[in-house]
This record gives sequence, C-alpha cells and structure tokens, in this order.
Amino acid sequence: MTKTGRFATRRQVLAGTGALGVGIAFSGALSELFTGTAAAQTLGHDGYGPLVPDPKGILDLPEGFSYRVLSREGDPLRSGEGKVPSNHDGMSAFPGRGGRVHLVRNHENRADGKVPVPAIEGLTYDPAGKGGCTALTLDSRNRVLSERVAIAGTAVNCAGGPTPWGTWLTCEETEDKAGTAGYAKDHGFIFEVDPVDPRRTGAVPLTAMGRFQHEAIAVDPRRGVVYETEDAFQRPFGLFYRFLPDRPLGGRGSLRAGGRLQAMRVPGVPDLSSVQDIGAEFDRVEWVDVPDPQAAQTPIRLQDFGPEGITHAQKLEGCYWGGRSVYFVSSFARSAEGSAADHFGQVWRYDPDRRRLTLVIVFGPDTDIQKPGESPDNICLAPSGGLMVCEDGEGAQHVYGVTRRGEVYAMARNRQAIGTPEEPEWGEFAGVTFSPDGDTMYVNCYRPGTTFAVTGPWRR
Repeated sequence: MTKTGRFATRRQVLAGTGALGVGIAFSGALSELFTGTAAAQTLGHDGYGPLVPDPKGILDLPEGFSYRVLSREGDPLRSGEGKVPSNHDGMSAFPGRGGRVHLVRNHENRADGKVPVPAIEGLTYDPAGKGGCTALTLDSRNRVLSERVAIAGTAVNCAGGPTPWGTWLTCEETEDKAGTAGYAKDHGFIFEVDPVDPRRTGAVPLTAMGRFQHEAIAVDPRRGVVYETEDAFQRPFGLFYRFLPDRPLGGRGSLRAGGRLQAMRVPGVPDLSSVQDIGAEFDRVEWVDVPDPQAAQTPIRLQDFGPEGITHAQKLEGCYWGGRSVYFVSSFARSAEGSAADHFGQVWRYDPDRRRLTLVIVFGPDTDIQKPGESPDNICLAPSGGLMVCEDGEGAQHVYGVTRRGEVYAMARNRQAIGTPEEPEWGEFAGVTFSPDGDTMYVNCYRPGTTFAVTGPWRR
C-alpha cells in the first residue's frame, strides 16, 4: 500500500457561502473520477450559482434552471394499471426513437409499502412483494407519453444500474426468504428490465449474481464483468462483489446463463472505513469465490472466506463505470455502529487492469447538517464534466455536483417537507441521471415519491 494526499474535512475547506451553496476543495486523486467524461467546463466553486427559493415550495434550483414534475406517487398510472407507487429510488434514462427518452424507476417498497407496485400478469415475481419498477416514455420536450408497470412482486428495489445493451438491472435490498413478511418466494436478487417492452424480460431473478442486500451495479463495457455493492444494515457490513458472466456482453437475457460471483479482499484491510488518506492505494486486490451465492443457510458476508477473511464496508451504495475503472460509494461509517472508523462518505476507484484500489474522495466530517456534502448515495456523470451526487443525510437534502477541480456545489434542494415544525425533515434524493443528449437531469424525491425533469444551461 502507498499513501498520498491527506484527509480533507468539510470544515477545513468550507468556503463560507451559506446553507444553499457551499464550496469544498479536495486534494488527492480526484481527477481520476472524470476520466472519459465530457470536456472540462469552467464552473466555479458556486457551480451554477446560488439556489433560488422555489415559490411553489417544491424544488430550489439555480437561476436559469427550471423543473417539470413528471410523476407523483398516488396519481393514476397512465396505463390504467393502478396508482403510481411510492418510494421512488434508483433510475436510469435510455434513448428512444425520434428523440424519446425511456425512464426506468425503482420503488423501494417493503411488505408494508404505502402505495405498492400493481401486480401485473407476466411481470410479477412474488404476489406478496410490493416493490418493483415503473417505466415512463417521454417526448423530446419531457412530456409524459406513457407510464406503466415494468416489473412487480419484488421487494425493496433500491438502486441498480444500466447495461451496455440498454436494459436496467434492478436490485433488491433485502435478504428476506420465503415465509418472512408474508413472502411466497426468496428475495435479495437482481432482475433485468427492458425499458421499451418489459415483457421481453419478465420477472426472472438472476440468481447466479447472488442473494444479498443489493444496492447498485456497474458493468465493465469491455469485459462484461458486473460489479455489485451490498448495503448490509448490520455488522459485519456489506461486501463489494464482481460477477463473471458465462456469456459476457451477450445482450438482453444473457445474464440468465449464469456465472461466477466473487467478493473483494484487500489484504490487511478488513474494513474500508479504516482508510482515511485521500489517494491511498492498494495494489494487491484479490477476488475470492463466494462459497454459497444463494445464501441458503448463511448470508454471504458471514460465510467462510478462509483464514484471511474478507473486506467489509458500511453503507456501500452508488456504483458506476467511468473510463477504465469502476467507482463505488460508502455513504458513511460510524464506529458507534461497528465500523472501524468514522467518515461522512467515501468514493473508491477500482482499476481492473492494474488490480488497484484507490480512495479518491472523503467527505466530512462537519456538524452543520444544513449544508450539503455528506452521506453521498446515488451518483452519475454529468454533462459539465463532473459528477452529480444525491445526498442521503440529515436535515436539508440536496443534489450536489463535484467539478473536475474537486469543488462541491449545491444543484438542487428538496423543499417538500415531511416532518413537523418542531422536527423538520425532507425526503432524500435518489436516481439522478441525465438524458442521452445531456440536456435534462432526471431525479427522484424518495418521499413523497416525485420524479423531476430539470432543464437549464447545463453546458454553460
């Protein structure tokens, strides 16, 4: 292991621009995050400028930007299949004909989901499951042309990720087995969803990819390897996985052919939270076969990986492919909950060519929960040449950007209050993604379930 850089806290680098616009400069290997993205833009530490309060009290954006509410939980689905389900989570946008855009949106409903995903014949895995996905088709002006169920009968559909062949992999963030919470089938799987015609993919679990508390995936477009994060709620925390398909890059349905599931081991590092130095590198990353991917008796993270053990991390969430590497997020770590050390968010980079793992960003700590920049969750590349990250922390909730210079700025703030005057609370953001032409940012508010289209001078 070699170490470079230093631990940069939010308090050390706050630019003092107030609760709605904050600049943070990171040292270390942050430039690696943007390999293969659009050309660098000239955004300053305030990004697109301070957020302007929305007179409707829904979504604050910088001047020059506007939003359209595409869909809201409880409203009728345009297909007539029932109501728009609740708990909007992971999402991705796919190109369609004539400038159309296809959105696939997760619904993280548990057995007691407020508004369940309607059970549709041929698209339902387990009738007792309340989660799933819905699919929206938009025209070139972001007007909703259709909205329908894409998969139903699944559980706790949190995040996932797109495939190179244009489908969505939706992930169940649960380990509940048949007989638990009324379920008729085991849960904790990945399912493939076709955004144009969901009946092409149906409701078939990709069992070889493992049964655990899935969060997100990213596909290596060169080799077809699928990387998976696990957001386990209790110690020992989750693992970082890779799936080696028997039919790599085989197209829609090819992942059903099976493959080999492995977990990442960083020798001498049982817990990633113990690494606090930006730029820290590990050159001997190992991949260990998972003994029982179906977790028939024992959850995978508790299985026997040999005397050297395996590497864990708390709150492994967002995951995406950029350039020649995969990036994944640990939203936070708390020693009081069993982690080796505390942090308010890490972004890691794994280079499969060099078998090298690098810590490229550390967020926090900072005690002002009204300012953005802690507990990063869903993450995506932005047309500005940087990143957009959904915040899943306490207090005010933001979508914030990270420029190529390593500065963080607020892009959106959720104004839909779900708390009380005595205990204010706002729903987290999730599922941030961009249209294929880069002109629209789509993002979900988790609660109340709301899907937005945000347009403005992205290429300024």
